This record gives sequence, structure tokens and C-alpha cells, in this order.
Amino acid sequence: MSFDGTVVAGITYELRTCLTGGYITKIAQPEKDALVLTVKNNRTQYRLFLSANASLPLAYITEESRKSPMTAPNFCMLLRKHLGSAKILDVSQPGLERIIRIKTEHLDEMGDLSVKQLVIELMGKYSNIILLDDEEKVIDSIKHVSLLVSSVREILPGRSYFVPEQEGRINPFDADYDYFVNVIAKKPNAIGKAIYTSLTGFSPQIANEICSLSGLDADQPTASLNAENVDELFKNFSKFISLIQNGEFTPTIYYGNNLEPKAFAAFSLSIYENMESKTFSSLSSLLEEFYNSKDKNDRIRQKSADLRKLITNAISRTANKLDIFAKQLRDTENRDKFRIYGELITTYGYQAKEGDKVLTCTDYYSGKEVNISLDTTIPVMANAKKYFDKYARLKRTYEAVISQQEEAEAELSHLESIKMSLELAENEEDLAEIRKELESAGYAKKTGINSKKGKAKEAKGTPLHFVSSDGFDIYVGKNNIQNDYLTFKLATNNDWWFHAKKCAGSHVLLVTNGREVPDRAFEEAGKLALHYSSVNTSSSLKGDGTKHDVDYVQKKEIKKPNGAKPGFVVYYTNYSLTTDSDISELRQI
Repeated sequence: MSFDGTVVAGITYELRTCLTGGYITKIAQPEKDALVLTVKNNRTQYRLFLSANASLPLAYITEESRKSPMTAPNFCMLLRKHLGSAKILDVSQPGLERIIRIKTEHLDEMGDLSVKQLVIELMGKYSNIILLDDEEKVIDSIKHVSLLVSSVREILPGRSYFVPEQEGRINPFDADYDYFVNVIAKKPNAIGKAIYTSLTGFSPQIANEICSLSGLDADQPTASLNAENVDELFKNFSKFISLIQNGEFTPTIYYGNNLEPKAFAAFSLSIYENMESKTFSSLSSLLEEFYNSKDKNDRIRQKSADLRKLITNAISRTANKLDIFAKQLRDTENRDKFRIYGELITTYGYQAKEGDKVLTCTDYYSGKEVNISLDTTIPVMANAKKYFDKYARLKRTYEAVISQQEEAEAELSHLESIKMSLELAENEEDLAEIRKELESAGYAKKTGINSKKGKAKEAKGTPLHFVSSDGFDIYVGKNNIQNDYLTFKLATNNDWWFHAKKCAGSHVLLVTNGREVPDRAFEEAGKLALHYSSVNTSSSLKGDGTKHDVDYVQKKEIKKPNGAKPGFVVYYTNYSLTTDSDISELRQI
């Protein structure tokens, strides 16, 4: 993810196209560091959202309305005075800086035309929104910056405005071939770093893309470059500059596991070719979806933090128990040896004399000679009973540990499935179902109303719904409660059930409605089963072509043992297919 100068260039181009010639009809300040300007232009009303938030600086056109405080803040009132009904003359970006300048004109108190500029600086913790007069002096800003805060420049009323120079970097539009040869290629850095530390507005993301297009590893040193490599780098750099100058942007979001937005760019980038992607018609729509989705995922992750901690601890405890059981089983591996010793002493004990510490005889099972230690404090034949008792004790331990181990393995499998459910949770209803399952299993304390007269209304999540290329409905459970619902309530006997083989994963239901199912529908349902499984969620890549087996069977073959945990089923006959987790061609409802 990189809100760099190329993204700002795309936003600037969009704002210039949509807003130039329009009039500012409304100004609101919904947050202490954010503004919403309503602009009417060409019979269309636009809402321009501007944020100088240190962790999330943004500028984009939105359709979302935001609630404003009852009393407008001072900066908002100042903007209404100077920019109310102002005409937007131009929207520009100095070089490739993360700065947008909106030039306006309006009638001042004397009735004369007055030019003002609204400057939006989208630079992380240095972000700001500044109003300038026609002499480039600060009228006011949404954040005041004194010399106590910054030794580089003050942002205070009456001060002259300027953009601080970035040492060692130049405007990319001024970079020529000689600059690549004599500066970038001679920096004692990796190639990618040499590029983005030499050009304003260029992020590591774009620098890596230029290297990739040039057939170079961004991490290799500049000392390895030859003349041909530099030619390729400059050629691909020039292509980027040309795209920016011509306004040829292809805003794209790239998704990681479970369709979580991981990165975005103003262009389609080859460095993310193994990730699922979505192209947008504008950077505004991209930014709105990206940050809304990311905010949604962050909220869900925050709300599920206690559940994650609980499950992680439970998995750790169960894994530790399995380690202990494994050690105990190793200690019982020689139990049959003691039974044989007891039998051999019973058979050959008459050969030993009182006081003998060892009985040497032939093991009639293996035909080999063995030496059996004897306890001289008891009769020789009593040693047989001692060995039989030791065998019986180890056998009981083995049988008990095997039973406990099977229970612990089932418990671990169940916990792993719940952990995966948290990765798929999309809303609070999904989290409520997961919490309910944890409460039922005794991992979490029960909450809510449990009286006979009334119970708290239970939130119900909704399974994911896809449509195959041939028009078949396919449902995916996001947790074990939804899995049980799909398999034992929604499904009919002739519907097809899918699950990734031998791993935690969602139940996937292919609804037939009595129709014959083509091979392509089976393949797509299998992809969904693999996509929503631990095989995929545990991988750092998505849709990378990795294949895995998926079991599928008609629902009538699926059984749930009495007392089984949610999501647990058994089947004794099934088909299998091998596929990958790429679901990019499937349509989600």
C-alpha cells in the first residue's frame, strides 16, 4: 500500500477534470482534521473529502455524507468566508509532490475578484490543509505548525508558504537520462532504493515495478548495472511519466488472503500479478473502497482480539498436551518386551539359581539369546509376576494415553477450524456465532440472558453466496455454525457437498435444484472449498496455482455423529478432485 506522488497525481487529474469551473456551495468540517467541500459543476454535485489525519491523509470525491458538528469550527467558518460560492479555477500538483493545490476566485467584501488557494498536503504526520492568499501567504490552516514543532517551516497566519526541498531528490519530470546514469546508477544502494530516494513522489512500490519491468531485481546493488540495464530502467521510468502526464491511470486494488485489501496503486503493477486484483474507474472510488474495507477489517480484527487470544491460548495448551502424550507413548513403546520377559522367566526360570542376577535364555519369538535382569531380593519365579505387572501397567497407560491423544487431536482440529472462522468473519454477527460456539465448547464464559422467560435475540450470520459460471448457487460457511446450517438444514439429499481434504475448512454446498451438474461447476465449487480452507489462509500467496485435493460427495452421504462438535461430519464414500484456490472468475452475490 502506498499513498505516493503517483496516486496523488491520479487524484489531482480526477479533481481537475470534475471540479474545474465548478462552484463551492457548501463547506463542512466533520472532524477536527477533515473537510467536506460540496462543488456543483456541469449540473452535477460532487462531495470532496479532504483529510489531514496523520495516520490516514486522504483526498477523494465521495457520495457518502458525513455528520457535521452543530457548531462549525473556526477554520470551517474562515473557509466559508473566503471560499463560499468561490469558483474553482484549477487543480494542480507541484511536481510529483504529495500536495494538491485548488485555485479559486470569489468576490471579496469590497466586491472585487479575489484569488485564494486551498493547499492539501498529504504527507503522513506532516499532513495539513492550508488556505493561502494571492501572495502565497498563509491565511490559516487546519493545523498550526510553529518552530517549536518544525524547524524547517512555520505554518501560521501571515507566514509565507513554501514546499520544503527534499535533499537528494528532484522532480521526476525533470529527471533525464543523464540523471539516471550519473546519479541514480551511482548511488551505493540497491537499485530500487536508489530510484525512490532520488525522485520526489516515487515510492518503493513504483521503484520495484520499474525494476521488475526492466528485468532486474530491485534488491540487487547499483554496482551490478551495465549500460543496457540503465537504458531499460530509464525507458520504463519514462513510460510511467508519460502515463501520468497523459492522465492514463488504471486504479487497482490488490487483495491478500480472504479478499483482504493489501495494496493499491494508480496503475496496474506486474509485481502483484500473483494476487487477486480489481480495477476501478477512478482513484476516488478505489480509495473509498480500499479504506472502507480496510477499516471494516480492522474493526472486525479489533473486536475479535479477545477471541483470537482465547483460541490461541487454547491451541497452545492442546498442542502442549499432545507433546506430553507423545512422550508418554514413547515411554510405553517397550511394554511388550516386559510381557515376553515374564513369559521367558515362567518357561526357563528353573534354570536360574538363587542369587543369580541375570537369566540367559533363548527368546522363542525371535530365536535370539536374551539376558533378563533378576531382582535377587525375591524368588526367581516372582520376577515373572513383576515383569507381567510392569507390562500391564504400561499397557493401561498406553491405552489411556491413546484415548486422550485422540480426544486432544479432535480438540485441536476443532480449535483450528474456529481459528480459521475468525479469518473469514465479516461482521459482528459472524463473531457472535463464533463466540457462541466457544461458549458451548466451554472455552469462553457464557454471556447474555439465559432465563426461561426470555433469551437474548441471537445474531445470525449469513453464509457466503456465489454463482457458478453455469448459474448454480454455491454457498460457503464462514464458521462451524454456518457449516452445520448449510449441510443439515439448507442442503437437500441430491445437492453436492465439498471440503478441502484433511484440513480445516468451510463446508461448501453446490445447490442442484434437480439439474445435472456440469464439470465446470464441480471445479468451481472445489476452488471455493480450497480457497476457504487452512491450506489457503495459512499461505502468504493467493491464487498462486498451488493445487490440493478436495473431497466432494452428495449430501445424503454426510452424517453427523451423536454429540459431535459443530462443523464435524463423517462420510465413507466420496469423490476427489485436485484444483487450485483461484476464485477470481466466480461472481459473489
